Amino acid sequence: MSSINHHQRLYPTSIDIVAETRSKVIELLNQTVATTLDLKTQVKQAHWNVKGMDFYQLHQLFDELATELEEFTDLFAERVTALGGLAMGTARMAVAASILPEYPIDIIDGKDHIVALAERFAPYAKSLRQNIDASADLGDADTADLYTEVSRAIDKRLWFLEAHLQTGTLTSVGTRQAVASKH
Repeated sequence: MSSINHHQRLYPTSIDIVAETRSKVIELLNQTVATTLDLKTQVKQAHWNVKGMDFYQLHQLFDELATELEEFTDLFAERVTALGGLAMGTARMAVAASILPEYPIDIIDGKDHIVALAERFAPYAKSLRQNIDASADLGDADTADLYTEVSRAIDKRLWFLEAHLQTGTLTSVGTRQAVASKH
């Protein structure tokens, strides 16, 4: 986790969650703000640069994904401030704290962009699920619910991306897990 908000002071609030817990939840949320912003900009990179036979459909899909991620960023940042924290959401803060690798700039083909985005949506989805548990363990059911809401939407978007890559062949669960672990 990033140290961008280690010494963050809390603003007064009447929310009945103790300050120490709020600080820990705010740190989780600011990490998510950073990663969500980073993912949004990577999706826009694909949106601007995609080429090929499915250009128009992918251009639209990528724009939808970016718009949705912008909304999620806002939800996470507003939760930070509702808890009395300072949302850490500049581009530089996002770069410093994101869990995602940099987006490849040497691709233009639609399929390559789909692969690159799926490879970023999957760890993002995993981090959301981890933060559902972490915020619930801290006793903040509202933040856990927010993470759950976004997690469902991101899983659906990952499905949309991966559906472009799937063929008519099914694999067994064991084989699928072995293939997934190689990525």
